[in-house]
Amino acid sequence: MRGHPRRSYKLTFALLALPAIAYALLQSLVVPALTDIQHALHTSVNSVSWVLTGYLISAAVATPLIGRLGDIYGKKRVLIAVLVVMSVATTVCALATTLPVMVAGRFVQGTSGGIYPLAFGIIRDEFPRERVAWGVGLMSALVGIGGVAGVVLAGPIVDHLSLPYLFWLPLVLIVLATISIVLLIPESPVRMPGRINWTGAVLMALGLANVMLAITQASDWHWLSAKTLSVFAAGAILLVLWVRNESASRSPVVDMQMMRIRGVWTTNLVAFLIGVGSYASFVLIPELAQAPTRLGYGFGASISAAGLFLVPATVTTLITATQVGRIEARFGSRPPLFAAMVLLVAHFAFLLVARDEAWQVYCAATLLGGSIGLGFASLINLIIENVDQGQTGVATGMNVLMRTVGGAFGASVTASILAGTVGLAGHPSAHGFSLAFAFLLLAAVVGTVAVLWIPSRRPEDAFAVIAPRIGVR
Repeated sequence: MRGHPRRSYKLTFALLALPAIAYALLQSLVVPALTDIQHALHTSVNSVSWVLTGYLISAAVATPLIGRLGDIYGKKRVLIAVLVVMSVATTVCALATTLPVMVAGRFVQGTSGGIYPLAFGIIRDEFPRERVAWGVGLMSALVGIGGVAGVVLAGPIVDHLSLPYLFWLPLVLIVLATISIVLLIPESPVRMPGRINWTGAVLMALGLANVMLAITQASDWHWLSAKTLSVFAAGAILLVLWVRNESASRSPVVDMQMMRIRGVWTTNLVAFLIGVGSYASFVLIPELAQAPTRLGYGFGASISAAGLFLVPATVTTLITATQVGRIEARFGSRPPLFAAMVLLVAHFAFLLVARDEAWQVYCAATLLGGSIGLGFASLINLIIENVDQGQTGVATGMNVLMRTVGGAFGASVTASILAGTVGLAGHPSAHGFSLAFAFLLLAAVVGTVAVLWIPSRRPEDAFAVIAPRIGVR
């Protein structure tokens, strides 16, 4: 399986990290800049929300499918194709002068979420076994690091450069990564022979798209409106048909037997719940910081200054993520995930009772970063520990999908809560933020309990699951 020379695993990781960071930045950089994008494209508040919604929907749909394609056809080959498409789409967004062009570019950009399962697969195939947990953990944390960094950097980029640089700067990373990966990373030899069940793929895509559309638009459409319920119901029906189709298929996109493994479905449940809390905080903390002080809460910060409240989260995410491999080698992957959920509970409990001073919000952000660093890393490692090596791409893709859906759900619910408390001043009330943090605290508590359902594995057994069906080419 390793009959040809392999590059240093550290070099491989560095090259994979470039597009992973670019993808996370592209997701979060636009969030603080949506108002500026709205004015630049001469559109409405509701319409400009598609700049983010389109990205999330296509990411949810494409991530597990691209992971499966990598398992079948080769992870490097598929990764290069994804990066080329990502480069073109990012260029389109940077040059866009109308909303339809921008949204089209963002839809295509979102499909690049498949970078993560492909990277996880390459790390599992290429790294020394004792370094897999470290590599997967740090790569997972880049989602959170890039997400927070995007919120922090958006203001300075718009203030000192211009809106198109929200796309031009990540494009530099993407192009550099594409050239370097082509030249320096060999194709991974581990494959899962098979074909794509395109009927299942279409049902999955349509089902997920409808569910994500209902979730992301529910705060505008209202959760119990006929439109929201009908779109969600259509998505749910399509997903039921997808599960039935995949269960009967000899070449499923997602192996339903794999999804029923206790270590897989419980980890995916926790991924959804940690997504609910972590992604919502990326929006709530800057919004709280920007609230005028005359409201009795908030700090009247600019977009740039509001992003600084999340800097501690970036630092602690990086620090904790680099330690996950060592922790898992000694204690297994479940204890650091449990610690991550406890930190997330502490984060929301802190914000619920103490957010009147800036230092209090900084402390809460520090707890958030620790949760992301430990949690995102442990989730992917737990998935890898429970599936065959040839299923790494699709299995980790589904876990990233669950985290994305959870993030969209949490952001939409909290947006609805805040919208319901907007007063004459045009801002949510302090009570609205308390309700939002209470909801997220409840989700974090449920996630903490759910971690206990995940089967515990001995550290020495981690990443040892290799199926006899795996093909080596």
